[in-house]
Amino acid sequence: MTLLYIVLATFAGGLLSVLLAASLTVNVLGRIVHHLVSLSAGVLLGTALLNILPEAFESKASPQSLFMTLLAGLLFFFLLEKAELYRHGHHHEGDEHHHHHGFDKHQAGRGGWTVLLGDSIHNFCDGIIIAAAFLTDTRLGMFTALAIIAHEIPQEVGDYIVLLNAGLSRRKALLYNAMSGMAAVVGGVVGYVVVGPWEALFPYLLVVASSSFIYVAVADLIPQLQHRLSAKDTAAQLAWLGVGLAIVIFVASHAHHH
Repeated sequence: MTLLYIVLATFAGGLLSVLLAASLTVNVLGRIVHHLVSLSAGVLLGTALLNILPEAFESKASPQSLFMTLLAGLLFFFLLEKAELYRHGHHHEGDEHHHHHGFDKHQAGRGGWTVLLGDSIHNFCDGIIIAAAFLTDTRLGMFTALAIIAHEIPQEVGDYIVLLNAGLSRRKALLYNAMSGMAAVVGGVVGYVVVGPWEALFPYLLVVASSSFIYVAVADLIPQLQHRLSAKDTAAQLAWLGVGLAIVIFVASHAHHH
């Protein structure tokens, strides 16, 4: 049953983002991707700090070793991003990031396969993280999957826009994104088979999951929200961040009652 949950959760992450990208026009996607970034930053931080880390620290593992793991995880994801194997595609032409014209063509041209490879590795890691969370506790698995889906959607939408601006057809862009998204399912199954017997590792894997979420939120999402904006736009950002946190808190309190 746990394996079924893992497969469904990882599949949903890849599929939902692709379906959202397929159902909306590029103009609409360009307008909502900012809100999605704020929302997912709230969900990621809330899930990591209010759910996953407390669960890991309730285990028998020493707090010192768990904090060491958190630090190592943050440095690991920093190095992966340096190698362009853990990037996040929220940037696109017309998104006020002041990239030169043709930036997307360059991104998806020569480096296009690097982008897709990076996303596939990222999604594979997400799958392993989801598997470890479900193996620890079904409720925790649902939280982790929710957080990953929240940050997958703006990431895949961003990649989709980059691929479209580089001249790919809608169909090809969606197909490549879907293939990249399915790496999460492979990661989930591998995680279930490989991690399953090593129960003592679960707290450390949960901390690695948290370090991934915190890194993505703090190093990638929040800097994108740090433009000089009008009071109205800043309030909208805070509101969407708040909605993300509220979703996590609501689901947590609801799950505790059951």
